[in-house]
Amino acid sequence: MIKDITIGQYVPGDSFVHKVDPRIKIIISFIYIIDLFIINNFQGYIYVVLFLGLIIYASRIHFRYIYKGLKPIFVLLLITAILNVFMTKGGDLIFTWKFIHIYRRGVEVAAFMVLRLTFLIVGTSILTLTTSPIELTDGIEKLLNPLKKIGFPAHELAMMMTIALRFIPTLMDETDKIMKAQKSRGADFESGNIVNRAKNLIPILVPLFISSFRRADDLATAMEARCYRGGEGRTRMKQLKFTSKDLIAVFIFAVFVAISIISRK
Repeated sequence: MIKDITIGQYVPGDSFVHKVDPRIKIIISFIYIIDLFIINNFQGYIYVVLFLGLIIYASRIHFRYIYKGLKPIFVLLLITAILNVFMTKGGDLIFTWKFIHIYRRGVEVAAFMVLRLTFLIVGTSILTLTTSPIELTDGIEKLLNPLKKIGFPAHELAMMMTIALRFIPTLMDETDKIMKAQKSRGADFESGNIVNRAKNLIPILVPLFISSFRRADDLATAMEARCYRGGEGRTRMKQLKFTSKDLIAVFIFAVFVAISIISRK
């Protein structure tokens, strides 16, 4: 399950989406998240499905990566659905048993929230799956450059965000290895109550933190050995440039946003 987390992973490719400027992809992702919370009916989500289907097809990302990204949040989706079904009242009463009452409005809200979370994860995963860490760093830094005039550390913030995203898959893989090693020594992470399970996680957390600090120290040493001194005066092998592909991407996304807003009740 841990290895199924796709946040921070990058799948190299030569597709249309891979070639879109990272600044455009970051802005589109940000507006896409806002648009998901603006949509207030199922008709709007039909357009979201069509848009995501087009993006996934254009990115040539295999569907198994999308599915793997959703597997770790199945429990969260289930809890969200259950809470909304039993706590939202309104509309026709479709099921009742003792103190349990399920209303049509509760079922609709539960389905709506599950779809919203699903589309949120899928949409944001495509950003990291099609954008390399270097491009992501450059894109974030370029977008934050205007804030440098007021002393905002744009390069440092972009570097930290990208390194954090980059190390998510690494730490997940390290956690999986530690769990397997502890299980081979007789550790039990599944039986017992919540308190006992939390205590059983200590043999995982301690070596994981030690490994994380060691990796951070090695990374800092490697950056110093390469004379890294921040963003001042740094050059880039690949300069970010807007192309016709970026205009096409902006146009398609603008059409999607316009249609989704018009579909609001």
